[in-house]
Amino acid sequence: MKKQEAKKDVVIYQAKSGAIELAVNTKQETFLLTQQQVAQIFDVQKAAISKHVKNIFDSGELEKRATVSILETVQTEGKRTINRQVEFYNLDLVLSIGYRVNSVKATKFRQWATKTLRAHIVDGYTINKSRVAQNYDAFMKTVADVRALLPKGANIDNESILELVTLFADTWLSLDAYDKDALTIRGATKKSVKITAETFSKALGVLKESLIQKGEATDLFATERERGSAAGIIGNVMQSFGGNEVYPTVEEKAAHLLYFVIKNHPFLDGNKRSGAYAFVWFLAKAKVLDTTRMTPPALTAITLLIAESDPKDKDKMVGLVLAMLARAGKRKRSA
Repeated sequence: MKKQEAKKDVVIYQAKSGAIELAVNTKQETFLLTQQQVAQIFDVQKAAISKHVKNIFDSGELEKRATVSILETVQTEGKRTINRQVEFYNLDLVLSIGYRVNSVKATKFRQWATKTLRAHIVDGYTINKSRVAQNYDAFMKTVADVRALLPKGANIDNESILELVTLFADTWLSLDAYDKDALTIRGATKKSVKITAETFSKALGVLKESLIQKGEATDLFATERERGSAAGIIGNVMQSFGGNEVYPTVEEKAAHLLYFVIKNHPFLDGNKRSGAYAFVWFLAKAKVLDTTRMTPPALTAITLLIAESDPKDKDKMVGLVLAMLARAGKRKRSA
């Protein structure tokens, strides 16, 4: 049984449908109820809850160690502040109690639970409509935040925007963090990965030959506008100052390589495709690319965003690429 401090601002009640509803503060991370709260939900005395809990444990239906936590609560009695240890029940135990209690509210709960379970079995899913409604505004703001990076009249379709937003769905990333310097990029990889203008040109040459054979490019593809344009980009990405690399991590180098190739227009044709290819090529050389997370549509979306973005938003666009790589790295580590 876990011992920890109890959270505050928890309101528990039973909806008319029979569903158990909880209103908690934003830091609440789990579902834990006291015996008194469970009695309140099902409209019975605490003694009835105690009896059912004992029977649940005696029958081996659930284990006390796995379902009961002892939390420390602080209560004020007169002028005294008293710390007490109180048992809290988790969701599994509350549900088991709900199927045993004999009361009108418990009956409504069982009817609701059975209906929800049946819908899940028949349809393969259930939808929490109130949760969807609550998150809708946050979702639309995320889409708006991505669009806000674009100049007026930028031609990027909704599917490309949504593909990019999907990458951050598990964190509801808001680009407001960039303005406040609040976005923390984790999982940066510091390792030695050296590339030269020659190796970069050879890699693009392989891509160019493949595209020409497919009829998807001409000889102008990846042909430099001015001699040394590509070498200048590689020099910027790999530069050092005072003995330290300006872009010390693999992710920073890759993000700037992508940005510079797209925005500096070093080639007569194919700057966006060349930039995307260089980005993937560099990450592959560094062996940090998670191809299951970095999908072609996602790469297309970020490439288009960079191409259409205002130059003043360079840091934001690079930050967005770094955030995307951080999410890909997190997915890979948790797989």
